[in-house]
Amino acid sequence: MLLKIKRVLTLVSNHQKDETAEEEEGEGCGRNILSKCCINGERLPLYTCKPAEENVTFLESVLLGEWEDRFQRGLFRYDVTACETKVIPGKYGFIAQLNEARHLKKRPTEFRVDQVLQPFDANKFNFTKVSPEELLFQFEANMPLDADNSPRVVAINVSPIEYGHVLLIPQVFDCLPQRIDHKSLLLALHMAVEAANPYFRVGYNSLSTFATINHLHFQAYYLAMPFPIEKAHSLKISTTNDGVRISKLMSYTVRGLLFEGGNSIKDLSVAVSNASVCLQNNNIPFNFLISDSGKRIFLLLQCYAEKQALGEVSSELLDTQVNPAVWEMSGHMVLKRKEDYEGASEEKAWSLLAEVSLSEERFKEVNTMIFEAIGCSGEEEEELEEESSIRVNCCT
Repeated sequence: MLLKIKRVLTLVSNHQKDETAEEEEGEGCGRNILSKCCINGERLPLYTCKPAEENVTFLESVLLGEWEDRFQRGLFRYDVTACETKVIPGKYGFIAQLNEARHLKKRPTEFRVDQVLQPFDANKFNFTKVSPEELLFQFEANMPLDADNSPRVVAINVSPIEYGHVLLIPQVFDCLPQRIDHKSLLLALHMAVEAANPYFRVGYNSLSTFATINHLHFQAYYLAMPFPIEKAHSLKISTTNDGVRISKLMSYTVRGLLFEGGNSIKDLSVAVSNASVCLQNNNIPFNFLISDSGKRIFLLLQCYAEKQALGEVSSELLDTQVNPAVWEMSGHMVLKRKEDYEGASEEKAWSLLAEVSLSEERFKEVNTMIFEAIGCSGEEEEELEEESSIRVNCCT
């Protein structure tokens, strides 16, 4: 059965069009379309990660300086710093933002939600169609440049959720679909590490979890307060041969796994990318949040879009027009109606995210797949850990 939902598309670029609209012909410079000639050492700066032993990074100042420049040029659709934000009273400290401008006053578009992997479609909007002025810089993480010179670029999100909201687009001209591979996840992890700020998070949404642009990308922004998921209890399940510790989230509304540690940044990246590849190959929607300057990665599983397509989500939740992607699942609730913002409560946030999460039974089934893909088993260790104290994770 083909499953589709209708939702209003959020613009991430000023040159993004309604997918039913006729695309403009032409390529490259002179038509406000990105071309290889727009990206070289003179026209787009190149940021290269510093060796770890230098212990000096400039990514935050470069990123925010370029982002502020685009803000002064008027490239954003609205001033996100003027959006109201509050911490919802309660045990978990969910964060609510009123962002009415993020909602487009246009008709909903149909999206297929029953396939996590879909082929790249050059006829639909993709990041080769952004304006060159929306690009901030190239980002390289001590990895060799590709022979075909397909750069990894950082661009603004013109409909930002928070200050410094950017898109990381690996190998932009290779036109990769929204599909995790080892190299791209390692790049995203390097960005989080290089930022050296625990309040700079990097997120990923697979297709079928409200990623609507099928061109490989990550999102990132700054928010100077801990996310509820970062404060959630966790219970150790297993440790990989490379020292990556894997825990399951406890007493949090969305079921998921926490990956941390490892003998190197690559070890952590490999564990999470192996899990992600397993999920997408088995058509299981997922999101992940890279947190705490790249020290921790939360892998989250969800089924909200499927429930929505099957008519199993209440009209009350649908009327909020909240699309629970990685940020909402982590506890940052982006609300589009003033009535929802004013009436926001921990109970309502919990109710929405409870609809997102897999059942306990399904979560266990998926975990079995993940641990087989990673090459370790956690059942015995989990039983041993249940008697020990549960850790609480917090940003510091």
